[in-house]
Amino acid sequence: MTKMTKRRFVFLALAMTAGVAFAAEVPPPAVDIQPAGGSHQAVAVLAGGCFWGVEAVFEHLKGVTDVVSGYAGGGGSNTAHYEMVGTGRTGHAESVRIKYDSSQISYGKLLQVFFTVAHDPTQLNRQGPDEGTQYRSAIFYQSEEQKRVAEAYIQQLTEAKVFQRPIVTKVVPLPAFYPAEEYHQDFIARNPGNSYVIYNDLPKLSALKKRFPELTKGR
Repeated sequence: MTKMTKRRFVFLALAMTAGVAFAAEVPPPAVDIQPAGGSHQAVAVLAGGCFWGVEAVFEHLKGVTDVVSGYAGGGGSNTAHYEMVGTGRTGHAESVRIKYDSSQISYGKLLQVFFTVAHDPTQLNRQGPDEGTQYRSAIFYQSEEQKRVAEAYIQQLTEAKVFQRPIVTKVVPLPAFYPAEEYHQDFIARNPGNSYVIYNDLPKLSALKKRFPELTKGR
């Protein structure tokens, strides 16, 4: 049985009891990276459960130019394959690489969306019906600035008691990012009727448009 088939069975088993939960109010970060003058392309890599929904959330943001689903945090490229990552033994996490124009949207604002609607940062090694370290919450920083902003934001949210449970998101350096297989890219746009997508991912897009209408493309 493939991992995607297992995911469908898990979804059906939990559909009556699980749900998508969003934080009531997540404030913007007090510490952020100041934009450079003019258009400037930057990259953020985040992990928050199944990459289908996380990718779709960030694709809908103004200032974001490209989002790729992939794998980060594990060994080399020889283990960065869906079936191997799905075992939970490769060290990789399903992640997204976000390319954005930092003059239009900041790194901190991406993190605010990440903590508000992209996933639940209080779930340890799981998101909704998906379990395993490959679904962990992580911020993979690529500079000391990104590390500083991410750590300060988690501390800010913790001290403000935004979430009822502790934030388990790890802030770790990015060793490498490996794009996932082609059939995972733009999965929601190509499979809007998929039962997993309908239950777990489309609510994230609805929440994004409701919470961040000024950031959402097409509004």
